[in-house]
Formats: sequence, structure tokens, C-alpha cells
Amino acid sequence: MMIIKSDSDIRLMRKAGAVAAGALQAAGEAICPGMSTKELDKIVENYIRSHGARPSFKGYGGFPASACISVNEVVIHGIPSDKIILKEGDIVSVDVGAYLGGFHGDTANTFPVGNVSPEAMQLIEVTRESLRRVEEILKGGIRLGDIGHCVESYVQQFGYSPVKDFVGHGVGRALHEDPNIPNYGRPGHGLRLPKGATVAIEPMINQGTDRVIVSNEDGWTVTTADGKLSAHYEHTFFIDDDRGYILTTV
Repeated sequence: MMIIKSDSDIRLMRKAGAVAAGALQAAGEAICPGMSTKELDKIVENYIRSHGARPSFKGYGGFPASACISVNEVVIHGIPSDKIILKEGDIVSVDVGAYLGGFHGDTANTFPVGNVSPEAMQLIEVTRESLRRVEEILKGGIRLGDIGHCVESYVQQFGYSPVKDFVGHGVGRALHEDPNIPNYGRPGHGLRLPKGATVAIEPMINQGTDRVIVSNEDGWTVTTADGKLSAHYEHTFFIDDDRGYILTTV
């Protein structure tokens, strides 16, 4: 069941979203070759806790860290480790959630590590642009198929594939609420998002196949089936009558 938020709920969600966005910004500013993903996770956790919030992901379903940090062919849910060292030319997705005032904010960016290849940079830029294009069409009454089609039709022009096994979602008092929001779909089809809905829309875009593999070792890490790069962007949005408003901004 979709949970409609009140004006006071949205004010609280903006505060949680601002903390998540600030933690993500702090991580992005710190990223450099030679840093471990565990160090990056600590930056995220320290920022969130220093702003009176708690990391949404830590302990969620047993996840052991405050951020999902996914490098190169890792799509999502990368577990931070002192053994994973970022190197020049990598791309790294950082996914952050913050819980404050009874609500969650959820956001992600993919960052280049130093100088990256033109192909890697294009993947990052196309993924970011696909989310921006969704923002342009959001409004009360939009169908989920229109959101998915907006992402899919744009990225396919570059030979990329949206991941189908993992999707965006509603967000609010719970980190994951109804509905699921795929990054593919048929225009004019699917559930309508009403005014007052709050959703995390998150294109996960692969260079090659849309097929992914979940690690048997840790049960979390999701990688591309063909070993090619993947990028990930996410914002939490509030749906109003005439547009969608990003709640995960500093």
C-alpha cells in the first residue's frame, strides 16, 4: 500500500534527505586513488551521526556498513572493505541513507576516481542524465511505466541496459515502501503516483547486458554478468500536482 505524506512529513523528510545528501557530498569530495572503501564508509557514517541522524543501511537486513560502495562492475550493495582500494580510472557508486525525525532519505551518485576513460565517463553522464530526464516528467498521476520508459529509452540509445532485477521504491518512515519503480516499462501503463507520494528513483545502468549476479559469498554484492561497468544515481522525490521535488539536496 502506498503511503501518502502530509506537509509536516515532507518537512521532516527534507531534513533526513539533506543529511543523506551531505554525507554523499562529503564522500564524493574525499574520493581519491589509494583510499579504501572502508575509509569512505567511515566518512559517510561520521557525517550522518554528527548531524544527529543514523545510517539507514547499517544493520538493515544484516548489512554491515553505513553506505553501499560499489566499484566498477559492482552494480549495487558493495560492502565496504579495507581490502578494496580505489585506483586511478575506477568508477565508484556510493549509496547513502540517513534516518532522522522518523523518516529516511536515500540517495546515490557514481564518481570517477581520478582520470577515467571516456567510455566510463560517458556511462556516468548518461546515467545521471537519465535521472534528470525523469525529474522533468514527474508530477501527480504519472504512471510507473512512463518513468521506466523514460530511463530505458534514453540509455538504450548508447547501447546501455537498465538493470531489471533491482528497482527503485517508495520511501518514508520505512526505507523501502510500496511501490517498486522499475527503470524500464511501457509508456501509459502501470500504477499512477498520486500527489503526496515519496519515492526513491534510482537508475542502475550497465554498459553491457542487463543481467546481474548476486554474490553467493556475502549475499549482498551485485555485479554485472559480463564484467562490464555499471553506474547508479538516485534521489528521493516528493510528488506534487505539477512536478516532483528532490528531497535529497544539501
